[in-house]
Amino acid sequence: MEAKTKKRSLLVGDTIYEDNQKRSKQEDVKVGYGDGVSWFRGAIIGKGSFGCVFLGNLKNPKSKYNSYPPIMAVKSAEVSVSGSIQKEKEVMDNIRGCCNVIKCFGEEITNGENGQMVYNLLLEYGSGGTLADLIKKSSGKGLPELDVRCYARSILRGLRHIHKQGYVHCDLKPDNVLLVSNSRDGCFNAKIGDFGLAKRANQKKNKLGLNWRGTPMYLSPEAVNYGVQEPPADIWAVGCIVSEMLTGKPLWFSEQDLCMDEILSRIGEEDESPCISSNISTEGRSFLKGCLSKKIMCRLTANMLLDHPFLKGLVEDDASEVKDSHQEVLDINTITSSPVFSDDDDDDDDEMWLSSYSDGSCYSWSEGDVDSMENQESTDARFNVLQQYPVTLTISKGV
Repeated sequence: MEAKTKKRSLLVGDTIYEDNQKRSKQEDVKVGYGDGVSWFRGAIIGKGSFGCVFLGNLKNPKSKYNSYPPIMAVKSAEVSVSGSIQKEKEVMDNIRGCCNVIKCFGEEITNGENGQMVYNLLLEYGSGGTLADLIKKSSGKGLPELDVRCYARSILRGLRHIHKQGYVHCDLKPDNVLLVSNSRDGCFNAKIGDFGLAKRANQKKNKLGLNWRGTPMYLSPEAVNYGVQEPPADIWAVGCIVSEMLTGKPLWFSEQDLCMDEILSRIGEEDESPCISSNISTEGRSFLKGCLSKKIMCRLTANMLLDHPFLKGLVEDDASEVKDSHQEVLDINTITSSPVFSDDDDDDDDEMWLSSYSDGSCYSWSEGDVDSMENQESTDARFNVLQQYPVTLTISKGV
């Protein structure tokens, strides 16, 4: 008995030691990355292969000169490895202006305590967590259908805007749908975030053959079989998300743990269609069939799905009617200094990367993806808005 008690106390002690060690490392990163000009760096709220996400709290939130909200999400990485986040900033600049897409408030370079330069992307904070958190809390029972309909409408409105601007998200899933507090009634609005894997629609494919980006469980058949990811692939992901919200389980859920290859095989199999639960309403099943058609031509668009009977009769949410009090702003740091590019962007044209995230997301891409962006406006072009204001000069006679 004494031995068991001693063993238990040792295990508890080890756990406490590991927790303290983990907390210490997080504190080191927090302190090491430095604070912004007008904000303090708070606790780590997310981590991935791109870097870390921190809470950002304004130093003087009551100041009338603040352009930022009191709390932000700050996505950070050392400049030398921040290419992915900088590309995300470029995408967000090109799709700004939709209340169902996470806002980007700017970018800023901070200096770490060891002298390293840290790139920071300042984003809207989802205080309600993610849709994945909400689904998990349902303990496998799913969300009420009314809530699902409201969230689905918000996601589709955001997606309609993204597609209209000529982009494909490529990694739409519950983890990338954030719940942002509505200051009016305390409810949460669903907003699409994380554009690290987004691409231009009709983007030229690289020469190295088949590749896809995103999370296997939410990939479309054409992405798995042919490496094609265009707007219909995002619609397929919407079907996966809505099904998961309604049932509390992923679309390709199995009692046995499936490896990535098994999941991809099921998705790509032409004869196997996703199983839609009979417990879902008739309108809900019809909606899912419009999203989850294996034939791209039969899949509905975001605009068509917004007119589907499944989404009719909903009360208008404030997010679509009320302008946010914190408009998207251009960070003064980005205006007064030239863009900082990382060493990642100097690789050869034919090189391709395959990356995976700790949450299971993975993607492959080549420098051809970046080459196709040449037709876009340059990074500096996002500041051309400053040129639309006329400047009046008084010139003395005779000069």
